[in-house]
Amino acid sequence: MSFMTPVDNRTTLLPEKRINVIQGTTKVTLDSAVVLTTVLGSCVAACLFDGIAGVGGMNHFLLSEPREGDLSFGAQSERYGTYAMELLINEMLKAGAVRRRMRAHLYGGANMHVGMQEIGSANARFAIDFLARDGISLTFSNLGGNAARRVDFRAVKGQARCRVLTDQLPVEIKTTPTPAASMGDVELF
Repeated sequence: MSFMTPVDNRTTLLPEKRINVIQGTTKVTLDSAVVLTTVLGSCVAACLFDGIAGVGGMNHFLLSEPREGDLSFGAQSERYGTYAMELLINEMLKAGAVRRRMRAHLYGGANMHVGMQEIGSANARFAIDFLARDGISLTFSNLGGNAARRVDFRAVKGQARCRVLTDQLPVEIKTTPTPAASMGDVELF
């Protein structure tokens, strides 16, 4: 995938530097060639950018907030939206963004399994409410449903692509067992 940008009334292809944003992580960049990418199910990714400062970032959180009685500190806190959102905003500010100019996209929040707790819906509601309370404009969202998504975000430009992923695997996968090879005392699997 390439993002196109006009230069002198011509279109040029920008080289990409892809960075995967996994669960519980946050990335902020000033590099216009960086594309932040992630795959989401019930998790939510907030993508923030300040086009004037030329800074953008993405987080990827698993749960909105810890349940009552759960401890959230250290590495555990990174999986919660409360921590992830604060971290993303603070890193953006440190990189030169101005809060009132920040714009947001939200992705994910799917309820992946029928009949299970609606974690995705809770994550989506949390993220929308958080941005509203913090005064950050939500300019685009692709939330809910029951399918995973792949998000690619050229953070500095605020450009995003979101693709819904469908399960392409057959219901039953047949395999033929192969005997393990033996070489001396080591058995290879």
